[in-house]
Amino acid sequence: MKAIALSIAALLTVSVASAQTWTVDKAHSKVGFTVTHLMLSEVDGNFKTFDAKLTASKPDLSDAVVELTADVNSINTDNERRDGHLKTPDWFDAAKYPTITFKSTSFQKVEGKKYKMMGNLTMHGVTKPVMLDAVLTGPVTMDSPRGKMEKAGLKVNGTIKRTDFGVGSSGGAVVSEEIEIKAAGEFAKQDAAMDEKK
Repeated sequence: MKAIALSIAALLTVSVASAQTWTVDKAHSKVGFTVTHLMLSEVDGNFKTFDAKLTASKPDLSDAVVELTADVNSINTDNERRDGHLKTPDWFDAAKYPTITFKSTSFQKVEGKKYKMMGNLTMHGVTKPVMLDAVLTGPVTMDSPRGKMEKAGLKVNGTIKRTDFGVGSSGGAVVSEEIEIKAAGEFAKQDAAMDEKK
């Protein structure tokens, strides 16, 4: 019995050790959204401050776990007055709920580069499961000043209902209840050798 337990522990250790972390290149990534105003026009926005990473053990990243954090206070819709209002308790209540987080729970291939990604989204103090469409490109090996580097791209989109998270009032007469999420990221495989030196 003890031998079986040790074998299982060894397998788990190997699995954890083989997992690779991919860090986001923020200069080539964005986290945005689109809402409909007065049921007439679309307004785009984004979060200027965010962080994201992928963790995967398979070389093709087909078992990726995606994690994202966005700073609500960095919301940007190209209108300072509107941005200020979005941070108030009428909407995101940034003072009380300063971050939006997402962590995937499944990453399933549909065909080719297309995936369905399920995960838990936390916003305005509410956590709910959401399903998103994802397109994974790469990984590819590229030259960099530090030598060869592996990179991958991930594009995500989907629709959520803001009132499910208690953001804003119900009824979409002024701002639609449905919010389109649009995120795109470029990720680089973290150098394990450099990690060991830290």
